[in-house]
Amino acid sequence: MAPSSYMNSEHVNAVSQSTVWAGMRRPPVFMEWRARDVFGVVKRHPIPCFFFVAVFVFMHVEFSHRMILSDSPPLDFGFLATAPLNRMLASHPNINHLLAAINTVFMAVLLLYIICAWVIEGRPRAAISTVFMFTCRGILGCLTQLPVPQDFLASEVDFPVGNTSFFLFFSGHVATFVIAAQDMQRVKRPRLAFTFHVLNLFQIVRLLSTRGHYTIDMAAGFAAGFLFDYLAGNYEEYKKKQFFDDLPRTVVANLNQGSTAKST
Repeated sequence: MAPSSYMNSEHVNAVSQSTVWAGMRRPPVFMEWRARDVFGVVKRHPIPCFFFVAVFVFMHVEFSHRMILSDSPPLDFGFLATAPLNRMLASHPNINHLLAAINTVFMAVLLLYIICAWVIEGRPRAAISTVFMFTCRGILGCLTQLPVPQDFLASEVDFPVGNTSFFLFFSGHVATFVIAAQDMQRVKRPRLAFTFHVLNLFQIVRLLSTRGHYTIDMAAGFAAGFLFDYLAGNYEEYKKKQFFDDLPRTVVANLNQGSTAKST
């Protein structure tokens, strides 16, 4: 090897090693913080800071609260809050059946809306997210089967119609309402979406009052609606990209030219 090339290689190695050691000698980031930087984080990011404090609060609650015994009913604050409604519906079964029937009608309307959005308007995202959601709900329901809550008020006209068995975790009712409302929001129907969010809130109160679900089922169902809608959107984008990647370049160029001409 020529001396010049050898010197050049040694110089490159020395520079790279000094760069690595310089990175290792850099002080920790927090040592560069100033007081205004710390208080600035609280000012600019109040929500993450709130959750940061909440972590320690609920760690204390978790490590110090009394566990529910195995022979005791579960403690559900949603059940405690709706205890008067539960007693009222238990003493007036006709009202319970009426509310269940109304809820079933709304569920049927939502499922019809999701199907029509796919087969008529050509928007399959809500249908994809719905089948994703119910499939995962079925898997979770098979993995862990929770006991039916005490004071459960059944109704033959509740969805699904008939006194059939059902999974408790998570609420498919709540998740379906969220999925449909998200689709309405995307197609510029905000009032309709807001209406169904409000109806979903009433549905949650009814299901808690009849002990049809635990509170955690409702919260998980609400989050699942957004989650599976997001996953369905990612699936759509992936399939669109895959479709365009499989097309010949000339076809893609013509499509791009057509879209550019329409925009101008």
